[in-house]
Amino acid sequence: MNKSKLQALLVNQIVGRTAIILALLVGAILYRTASAANRDFSLDQCSLAIVTKHPMGSARICDPATIRTLAKQGHAFEQNQMGMVSMLVVSPDYSPAEALQWFERAARKGYAPAQVNAAVMYINGWGTSPNYGAALQWLHEAARQGYGRAYYNLGILYLQGQGVPKDVAEAARDFLKGAEAGDSNAQTNLGYLYDSGIGVPRDLKTAVQWYTRAADNGNAFAENNLADLYLRGEGLPQDDATAFRLFHQAAAQGETGARIKLGYMYSAGRGTPKDLPTAYSWIVAAATAGDKRGDDLMRSIETQLSPAQLAQAKENARKLNAEGDAQLSARALQP
Repeated sequence: MNKSKLQALLVNQIVGRTAIILALLVGAILYRTASAANRDFSLDQCSLAIVTKHPMGSARICDPATIRTLAKQGHAFEQNQMGMVSMLVVSPDYSPAEALQWFERAARKGYAPAQVNAAVMYINGWGTSPNYGAALQWLHEAARQGYGRAYYNLGILYLQGQGVPKDVAEAARDFLKGAEAGDSNAQTNLGYLYDSGIGVPRDLKTAVQWYTRAADNGNAFAENNLADLYLRGEGLPQDDATAFRLFHQAAAQGETGARIKLGYMYSAGRGTPKDLPTAYSWIVAAATAGDKRGDDLMRSIETQLSPAQLAQAKENARKLNAEGDAQLSARALQP
């Protein structure tokens, strides 16, 4: 077996498609698909510049004092903003307990993102004791408004059997509702269920459809999984160039499985010219972030690089991790 075939075998054995996204995510700061009642809250509102360090859509940027003032006056959008800032603990004046208070103030006004945020706080026991009853109440309130992230979180609870009886079929139904509402994590998870035949009949064509919709929304996990299907030629025609492009998009966002696969493609010259130093940088970046699945390939490449190349590649990996962390932080705060 030649080296390129061995490398391909190693990667395909240890880095498959990303499994279900299990993290319960805090809802987005901006919410543009609220009910009529919630849309009233969006009038004359602004976002908090210190959170994202960059403009957010058409929202006005306001200083922290203005945000706090509007929140105290009862504006749900700004109350949710204050909760996000408190959850990030950007200074000693903020805390998870304060975040929960802000989220619940906005949640009681019917603001769906805050309802999901409050639920996530209760599920994880952030700023409070874990309370699945309260979490489920807020998730169902947000779901009744058709808020996709609420269905996504409900699907996770049923999939895991957290606070509810484990029910994979119900999880699939919730992911479908969230996917149809446009939530990219729900779309990705639904794609994975069809990809793997979990709770639904295995159907790669349907998996590809949901992965594609989520990837079009910039979801790194979906980009990785769709790229893997292109790489293997499963459910669609084999296409190294498209696989490389999608792996690169996911890797740039910090998805470690995609970083390892991208390193493999650079090392084998698949979909891109062969480039061992760049391959090494991507795999080291994944390993530094805690994903050791590419270590065998990394050691194989390491023997082919000079000390100077290794030093530069490791520095590039450090920069990749810094850029990936920044993208993930910004994306977590996007609509």
